[in-house]
Amino acid sequence: ENFMVDGGPPLDNLGRILETYRVVQHGVSLSIASTDPLDFEYLARLKKLCAFTQTPWFSDHLCWTTAHGTHYHDLLPLPYTSEYARFIAEKARIVQDFVELPFALENLSSYVGFQSSEMTEWEFYREVVERADVHFMLDVNNVFVSSVNHQFDPHAYLAHLPFDRVAQVHVAGHLELPNGTLLDTHDHRVKREVWDLYRSVHERTGGVSTILEWDANFVSYEETVAEAMVARAVQQSTAASGVDSP
Repeated sequence: ENFMVDGGPPLDNLGRILETYRVVQHGVSLSIASTDPLDFEYLARLKKLCAFTQTPWFSDHLCWTTAHGTHYHDLLPLPYTSEYARFIAEKARIVQDFVELPFALENLSSYVGFQSSEMTEWEFYREVVERADVHFMLDVNNVFVSSVNHQFDPHAYLAHLPFDRVAQVHVAGHLELPNGTLLDTHDHRVKREVWDLYRSVHERTGGVSTILEWDANFVSYEETVAEAMVARAVQQSTAASGVDSP
């Protein structure tokens, strides 16, 4: 969204980046789970930016951020029902068809659940992406954060995901509150438990790319690279072990 403008410094800076690096687009404002209709003005600006960056795919979160025209500036959870899965899948198909690029939806970290939910989070996500025929953006830290907050087995979560649809993997750090609740803050180093899950994910995805997210409490460039190299070491050790992706 920071670059969905008609010109100026943001696009000038992005243009210089594109001279050297390939980028992929990831958003936070699509609000695909909102009961509000899709914002086609937003989608038109998104499509224009995709053409500028030549992104191979684009992604956003399986959540809602708006309701009745009001923007809540957060990635908000939803009840896991078949009706809601069908509703979101239809919108996801429309988004992918409109932008004319592969589209991926990312799993959230969540802090509340709904009594009306009819299925697990992983069953819901799988139903949405398979119904919509879109891709899955797998955030490993979000899986771990939600597993602690909702007391489920993160390995059971992974065991039921459609890994053939995973477009990319995200890892990040989180904050633990005094009451034990975990917050997906992107401002700490990745925890050992998340790296353990990442290893399991990489065994299933093989060459899928990984993004290390870090949004605040920044460390030095050298320390950031060292953290990214942990992911590289996991990838190399997985390859050396001869594990084949299913």
